[in-house]
Amino acid sequence: MSETKRVALVTGASSGIGRAEAVALAKAGYNVAINYSRSAADARKTAAECEKAGAETLLAQCDVGDEAGVIAMIEAIRSKFGRLDVVCNNAGTTVNKLARDFEQVTAEEWDRVFSVNVKGVFLVTKHAAPLLRASDDACIVNTNSFVGARPGPQPLPYSASKGALWTLTKALAGALGPSKIRVNGVAPGWMEGEWMQRMLGNNYEKMMEARAKQTPLRRVINAEDVAQTALSLIESNKAVNGVIIVVDCGYGAVT
Repeated sequence: MSETKRVALVTGASSGIGRAEAVALAKAGYNVAINYSRSAADARKTAAECEKAGAETLLAQCDVGDEAGVIAMIEAIRSKFGRLDVVCNNAGTTVNKLARDFEQVTAEEWDRVFSVNVKGVFLVTKHAAPLLRASDDACIVNTNSFVGARPGPQPLPYSASKGALWTLTKALAGALGPSKIRVNGVAPGWMEGEWMQRMLGNNYEKMMEARAKQTPLRRVINAEDVAQTALSLIESNKAVNGVIIVVDCGYGAVT
């Protein structure tokens, strides 16, 4: 058990933003609890990268929408590390039906998206709070989305869940602020990588190139861009609370 080195929990850390956040935190000197739901092999890859950066890791498998699993995960963190200083609520899911096809979304699909994207953040935060209160510099960073503030063609349950998370992030900042726990969010725009490849299919390259041309910095973001923004909220912005930073290379500012 290590009770001196700061500890971070990253949910949905087997790939994408979660993996980038976990590795960034490891490089910044944190031990890291790596949560995943199904992708054990990918989670081990994240752990290997974190360990290469000098971190001690814990692989924590659970569905964040399952309260018993979340409780067990937090207890495993307590047992291994004896502390928790940072939570990155990153786990998320969606469906493959665009907003215009919302009538094809089943109630079960709707509930599943909200279970992970909203209920999961609530449960992880709820059960992590006692450990976070014992930290002298606790912080939570939620992975929001640009569509939570300005929905588009994205799947309706996903946009709605991210809208709920936008409000939840701000409400938690108010609720946990008196305990000196800061709660902020990062809201990625179009991001290169596996998630958008699944969403766009064969149109991925064409549409990403088109979006880059419409963006002031003439590129779309990547997972590392989001992770660096999250790390800045954790490490550098001690008076920032209840803020969601859009990470989109300026696209939302000009369109």
